[in-house]
Amino acid sequence: MSAPASTLEDAIQAALATVDDPEIRRPITELGMVKGFTVSDGLVKVDLLLTVAGCPLRDKLTTDITAAVTEIPGITGAEINFGVMSEEQRKALQTTLRGGAAAEPVIPFAQPGSRTRVYAVASGKGGVGKSSVTVNLAAALAKRGLSVGVVDADIYGHSVPRMLGVQSPPTRVEDMIMPPQSHGVKVISIGMFTAGNAAVVWRGPMLHRALQQFLADVYWGDLDVLLLDLPPGTGDVAISLAQLLPNAEILVVTTPQMAAAEVAERAGAIALQTHQRLVGVVENMSWLELPDGSRMEVFGAGGGETVAQSLTQTVGARVPLLGQIPLDTRVREAGDAGTPIVLADPSAPAAKALDEVADKLAVRRESLVGKPLGLMVNAKRG
Repeated sequence: MSAPASTLEDAIQAALATVDDPEIRRPITELGMVKGFTVSDGLVKVDLLLTVAGCPLRDKLTTDITAAVTEIPGITGAEINFGVMSEEQRKALQTTLRGGAAAEPVIPFAQPGSRTRVYAVASGKGGVGKSSVTVNLAAALAKRGLSVGVVDADIYGHSVPRMLGVQSPPTRVEDMIMPPQSHGVKVISIGMFTAGNAAVVWRGPMLHRALQQFLADVYWGDLDVLLLDLPPGTGDVAISLAQLLPNAEILVVTTPQMAAAEVAERAGAIALQTHQRLVGVVENMSWLELPDGSRMEVFGAGGGETVAQSLTQTVGARVPLLGQIPLDTRVREAGDAGTPIVLADPSAPAAKALDEVADKLAVRRESLVGKPLGLMVNAKRG
């Protein structure tokens, strides 16, 4: 004897509620995407509304919906009829995502109640592997089950999309941007909005506006960790970051070379002016492991520890050396292929070292709001 129609419809509704939109990661029923459904002879026909006509994730939605409804006894298949949201429906979705009709674009990570850990990955100069460290830390944290986002804030030298294997463009819902995801990491980059490999030639105000849009106009959802891959040095983007995300913590990447370490110290010392916390130093390309088990220190030795000690004295609070990453061609190969080495070859020494750094970042205290930063100020009494 078959179940009553109302019971079957309730079961189908409940099954659809278990299907998340692949971009927004919230139930399609909650987002108003299910226009309706019918059932006949074991086949469920679902009318589904997409945010945009050219949604690249139709196949994923079809697979997930079919899998969900065919778990119901008596249901043998599903047929999905795709439509597109009207302007009014997209505005309603935008209101739902922003939490209220009156909500304006704000930077959620800068709000007092935000529990998202924000790490700004900085370096004094280019070529030290800052972007490689960023994407591998992001992938390592996502591998631990955390919700992770990456802002490719290196506007002129953007490389994060390639390193994470991001191929699909962002989706726009009215004036909101849905970031593409890869390896469980949400990503946004100026490279997603430029034609081909075109150069970006902007001055400071444009850089500030781009960073602001990446943080406020992109729908990030409830992130555990946000990493920002900063351009080298202490220029416009570093200053804008301090204004837009004063609670961001700075992670300095250097190589062992003394010349690189001296420049890295300047990048970290900006924390004195911006009153941001230095979470630590990562030394990249520390040594090359040879077939006989010995190490070749291609770029010298001691730079990371030197930077950590110098910054500790400068800011008056401990700045630890979080890890030393061996030089390994597999890191480069994995980045070029779009799969970070912590995922492609987790047993590699470089992957293990990066995983250890991720462990230290994942257990940071929950909030810095209202807490002292450990900065020393010399004051003169009158």
